[in-house]
Amino acid sequence: MFDQATLTAILGAAFVVVLFMFLMGGGSSTADKRVKTIGGSKGGTDKKGRLSFMRVEDTSQRRKQIEESLHKLEADQRNRKKQRKSLKAKLVQADWKTSAERFTIISVIIGVGAGALGFLITGKPLIAAGIAFAVGFGLPRWFLNFVIARRQKNFTKNFADAMDIIVRGVRTGLPLGDCLKIIAHESPEPVAGEFLRVVEGEAVGVPIEVCLERMFERMPVPEVNFFATVLNIQRTTGGNLGESLANLSGVLRGRKLLREKIKALSAEAKMSAIIIGALPIAVAIIVTIASPDYMNDLYYTDRGQQNMVIGAVMMVLGTLVMRKMINFKI
Repeated sequence: MFDQATLTAILGAAFVVVLFMFLMGGGSSTADKRVKTIGGSKGGTDKKGRLSFMRVEDTSQRRKQIEESLHKLEADQRNRKKQRKSLKAKLVQADWKTSAERFTIISVIIGVGAGALGFLITGKPLIAAGIAFAVGFGLPRWFLNFVIARRQKNFTKNFADAMDIIVRGVRTGLPLGDCLKIIAHESPEPVAGEFLRVVEGEAVGVPIEVCLERMFERMPVPEVNFFATVLNIQRTTGGNLGESLANLSGVLRGRKLLREKIKALSAEAKMSAIIIGALPIAVAIIVTIASPDYMNDLYYTDRGQQNMVIGAVMMVLGTLVMRKMINFKI
């Protein structure tokens, strides 16, 4: 009926069709499908066949996973920034051994004492409350921020020299740990104290990445973050550590020069702001000394005291605005 060639072609085509149906159908029998349906598989059916590994993954699902990861990273960064601005973190940044609770209690005691003294002098509860709030809440925190800013300034001033010590040590064959020990014993404070904590952490088995992360928590300046990034990249990908730190030292010195240049250019504006802020207070003191009777209406009447409070609030707001305008950070 059929010749041998035609019969071979028909059988081959039938074999290909059966094989294709077996692969695309997953090779599952009716009993297997019934078991999967009773077992409650996702969607009631299993759409994955033998060639499922050749199918392209859904890009929308992948995009959602990436977006969730980015949102999680942003949330972690915001939480870390909030933690660095807390009172406990600021006490650590100032290198004070006191706790946040003790600092708060001391501030409350100072505020109550200043408020009681103001009430004895003026006899006005509102003025006494304002003095208590300003002295108890504002003054201690201002002093704490002042200590932190001064400590960070001293750190950044000598940090580039510490990088040069590591560069020279690495190029002469010293390991990184010995270079950090040299910085911890020969650099000025607070650089020496911060690197001493890193050396002590490494001595007890703490990884260098964790030590640098804790160092950034104690000293949240960009220079420390740059240093940690360079070391992490060098440890993961390799490369010339001396050259990388030499480039980092050049960048830090350039930032320092730019900071000093900005300070010189903004010196005139700062002096103008100081004169404008101090002029009303100086004039009031001079007039009070020269003609005390002339200022009695301002000091001893309700309307005069209200005007003094309004003027003080406006002066503080104006000073803050001028400080914001002339304060440049890089």
